[in-house]
Amino acid sequence: MALRKWFALLVLLAALLGSCSAVASTADVKITPLGSHDGEFCARDRALILEDPNGLRLLYDAGRTVAGPDDPRLGDIDVVLISHVHGDHLGDSRIAAVNQGTCAEPITDISTTPNSNSVEIAVGKGARIVVGSEMASFLSRKVAGLGGDPQSVQLVRFGGSRTLEGVSITTVPAVHSNGLSGDFIEGDLGESLSAAGLSAYVGPPTGYIITFSNGLVVYLSGDTGVTAEQETVVANQYGAELAVINIGDTFTTGPKEAAYVIDELIQPQAVIASHANEAATSRGKLLPGTKTAAFAEATATPVYLPLSGQTLAFDADGLCTAGCSATP
Repeated sequence: MALRKWFALLVLLAALLGSCSAVASTADVKITPLGSHDGEFCARDRALILEDPNGLRLLYDAGRTVAGPDDPRLGDIDVVLISHVHGDHLGDSRIAAVNQGTCAEPITDISTTPNSNSVEIAVGKGARIVVGSEMASFLSRKVAGLGGDPQSVQLVRFGGSRTLEGVSITTVPAVHSNGLSGDFIEGDLGESLSAAGLSAYVGPPTGYIITFSNGLVVYLSGDTGVTAEQETVVANQYGAELAVINIGDTFTTGPKEAAYVIDELIQPQAVIASHANEAATSRGKLLPGTKTAAFAEATATPVYLPLSGQTLAFDADGLCTAGCSATP
């Protein structure tokens, strides 16, 4: 009889542990890259969907690899984040569909100027746009021109934050340029800027700190070099446990610089490589000799590849719980 009681107790404990595990999995943040080629990390890939456990879905830097608002991979989008207005992030053109061209040279020949891919997606999805600096006033006029609500573009200055449905969004400085191409500006002004090789000023570029409802803090670097705020704000003030960082070199931090930022300044639990400007994988496997491989070798922090269409899940501590395959 005693053995039966012990057996029943063990069954009950197993059931309770399984129930707790199931609850924990529903509290994870899901991150899905939207690149040009399924299952790969390719040259023009920037876009990520970040989904809060409460269902709020944020699209970060749609760029050129999202096939507009009708891209079947998008689903519902509640918030669009734009780090800066360069064409590869705001979206001066886009793919017609996935897997066209090569991973090194995807075909992104559908023009989205003067509106931008990001604005067209935001209006098509009825999503809010959250940005820093003078980008907000410019983008609100683009939204209104497409029949959307200009009030849906919301500003967050450095040092402030905005909370949307339990998710807090903060902007942080990025060391980069933020010139707006004349292609995005209608009329004579845009033509004159393009002819002169100049761009319009729309305020400084930004990165983001996202605090999700489960407590996970994620740093989205945008395009940046090494900044003091990566230590003082991202690490010390907010304690980011997951970072998404550019590693492309020349225009942003390179592999070694990005590794320094991750290991010495931010010290998160995990990092997702971004903006490598190369075909970093083949059949989903990291290619040796790439900048992405150099970054993975240079950092002691677990590095995860943003393979297009493959969802990663992270718990409140920044530990990967699903879709995990850290680079060696």
